[in-house]
Amino acid sequence: MSSFWTDPALHPGWPAQLAHGEVSLHPLRRSDAAAWSRLRLENEAWLAPWEPTAPAPWAARHTPAVYRGMRRAALRRAQAGLSLPFAVRHRDRLVGQVTLDNVVRGALRSAHVGYWIDRAASGHGIASLAVALACDHAFGPAGLHRIQADVRPENGRSCRLVERLGFREEGLFRSYLDIDGDWRDHRGYALLAGDHPGGVVAHLLRTRRA
Repeated sequence: MSSFWTDPALHPGWPAQLAHGEVSLHPLRRSDAAAWSRLRLENEAWLAPWEPTAPAPWAARHTPAVYRGMRRAALRRAQAGLSLPFAVRHRDRLVGQVTLDNVVRGALRSAHVGYWIDRAASGHGIASLAVALACDHAFGPAGLHRIQADVRPENGRSCRLVERLGFREEGLFRSYLDIDGDWRDHRGYALLAGDHPGGVVAHLLRTRRA
């Protein structure tokens, strides 16, 4: 278990470690700085089209020092009850991240989900399982009701991923986010806690067997 502390009154369900088979999720580790930097640099062409616009070059934004700063900021948001930031491992190798961010409590009890995965690990169901694990945790111990996923229409892989998990498209958001140098339209998807009574992972495994 991670060594940092979070007030459970602010953020039930955090910190947490989740796993199914060879895929595991855990809070960001200080020791992953070099591996994260290497993965992000290797995956620039794969990831950059879907990343927020930023003035600095890709290499400058993905050093081990940047990871350490990002991790500290992510854990502060987690401690404040605003985010659930997970690293994703496959066979104990870092392969990406899944984050439930913009957590809102009260009457809404919602979050937005985002993820990225190493291109070498894509196509094996790792990302789908990682997002499903995060959703089950959000609907269970974290006590959320709704998870939203906003995906560029051009990102066919991510559209298929969320649809496979049972997210329903609710509309098109015009010029919604500043991504890769321009304001991009996004398709808005949502999954509710009651959509899969047996859990999102169980739903995913059933669809794979079908």
